[in-house]
Amino acid sequence: MIEHETTGWMDRLSRLISRVAMFITAAIVAIMCFEVVSRYFFFRPTLWVNELSLWLGGMVYLLAGVYVMQQRAHIRIFILYDMVPRNVQRVFDTISTVLICIFAAAVVWGGYTEAYQKFMRWEKFGTAWDPPIPATIKPLILIVVVLMAMQAVSNLFNDWNKEKQVHEVAEDIPIDVLKT
Repeated sequence: MIEHETTGWMDRLSRLISRVAMFITAAIVAIMCFEVVSRYFFFRPTLWVNELSLWLGGMVYLLAGVYVMQQRAHIRIFILYDMVPRNVQRVFDTISTVLICIFAAAVVWGGYTEAYQKFMRWEKFGTAWDPPIPATIKPLILIVVVLMAMQAVSNLFNDWNKEKQVHEVAEDIPIDVLKT
């Protein structure tokens, strides 16, 4: 997949977030390798690796959504979109962006109190290592949803004057799949 161009501050922020998520993924691999060596070579399993990888994996999953939105790589159905003229595509883009913003507002509205309480209590996971997964992930969900809505608005403005683009199914299939 070719990366979309970076046109504004929101795109740069999304790319920065994606790079952070990329390094978090490398950290997960490193701590899992540490766990394998510790468990099978030294017979000293850890209490914290599984939960830390879960915690970091949740962060990567959330942060990846911002990058996917910036790359316009989210799930789309192009059957109608590709058949209509560009001005109707702009209407579709506007409607989807408004719906994304409404969804983000609803998630923040409905989740703010719980996220705030978990963060202020510094709620923990309730296991032997007991990391503050709920205290950090719940607020991060709200932050990421807002960032995704901001990125959707940025995409709408950045793509407004672009020419009509017809999507080919083959563009979305990795090259190695086509060769088999």
